[in-house]
Amino acid sequence: MATTKKADEKHEGFTAEEREAMKDRAKETKRGSRASKADTEQEVLAKIADMADADRLLAERIHAVVTSAAPELTPKLWYGMPAYAKNGKVLCHFQSAAKFKSKYATLGFSDQAALDDGHVWATAFAITELTKADEERIADLVRRAVS
Repeated sequence: MATTKKADEKHEGFTAEEREAMKDRAKETKRGSRASKADTEQEVLAKIADMADADRLLAERIHAVVTSAAPELTPKLWYGMPAYAKNGKVLCHFQSAAKFKSKYATLGFSDQAALDDGHVWATAFAITELTKADEERIADLVRRAVS
């Protein structure tokens, strides 16, 4: 006898936030490389402007630090969040706390980033606030990641 899911059973697949991020990524992929750096930066700034206050303030500072430390990177959206690419490949990205109802925002680095350090190193950093020293550390990480 075949079994069917009851309508009231809880779905154990992707969360609504994860499905939304996948839809964002599909749109970004369809757009491809047709957009100019200025266009993609405007999209990033618009996404940042739409964030809740705490996330927006962090994202604005991260954007300023990354674009200052590595002006050769192209700001773009990646899964609906601000990201920075080198030669079309995402090097680092910001994820707001609200995006996945997380405790804190994060700054992550992809495997494209030149941050390898021995056998173990961090690829993502939790961010609750940014001091001048934190911004300098992030700028150093970004410069290393690009090298």
